[in-house]
Amino acid sequence: MSEILKIIQERQSTRVPFDPNRPVSKEDVKQILEAARWAPTAHNMQNFEVVVVDDKAVLEKIGNIKSRISEEFLRENYEQLSFSKEELLKKKTGILGAMFPPAWVDPAKISEAARQATPMPLTQSIRGSPTLLIVIYDSRKRAPASAGDVLGFMSLGCVMENMWLMAKALGVSLQILSAFSAPHVEAELKKLLEVPEYMKIAYTCRLGYPTVASTKYFRVRRDIEDFVHHNQIGNKGL
Repeated sequence: MSEILKIIQERQSTRVPFDPNRPVSKEDVKQILEAARWAPTAHNMQNFEVVVVDDKAVLEKIGNIKSRISEEFLRENYEQLSFSKEELLKKKTGILGAMFPPAWVDPAKISEAARQATPMPLTQSIRGSPTLLIVIYDSRKRAPASAGDVLGFMSLGCVMENMWLMAKALGVSLQILSAFSAPHVEAELKKLLEVPEYMKIAYTCRLGYPTVASTKYFRVRRDIEDFVHHNQIGNKGL
């Protein structure tokens, strides 16, 4: 197996706490950013900026910003769940419901769970990370002839993947924090970091080194024969 494929297969989201006293070296951060630099983007627009946050005082201020779970997230999350390994292996997409609190996996309780959810400080998302990479983009721009800037968002995904694979290759753990782009959280972050109004937060990468063994989640992928059509739709496989 080629080394790049091995890295791709072993990449995963690290959800455990990180050691706040073990910084990610500047050299490793630079290599991760170099990987971002060479990500393919629509029309080579490179419509992204990265705010590197490693100052403990700034991290503390970010951690004090509060985020709240939405009913929309809970309901759409529920649609992706399986409730046994056997079900997940059969579907080959989605995740196990066992990863979430009971109220999140019961459709009858989701509305109540969202209403009663206590706003939580972002420190519970950051979880000790000594470095955050906050990826932002200029909302005034879009890739040519790309309705809704679909190509632009694909480009941001390429930036994410390049950084993630480089981090994995360097032995740096990474988790994507989507909560940073929620409207209220984004507004607070933009004020704190002096981000211009026309810029939007796409996502944040949490970097660091786990303080406990990283959980190995049960992962599934479709087989090549499930998504490849040879020369015409319906002619499955290669």
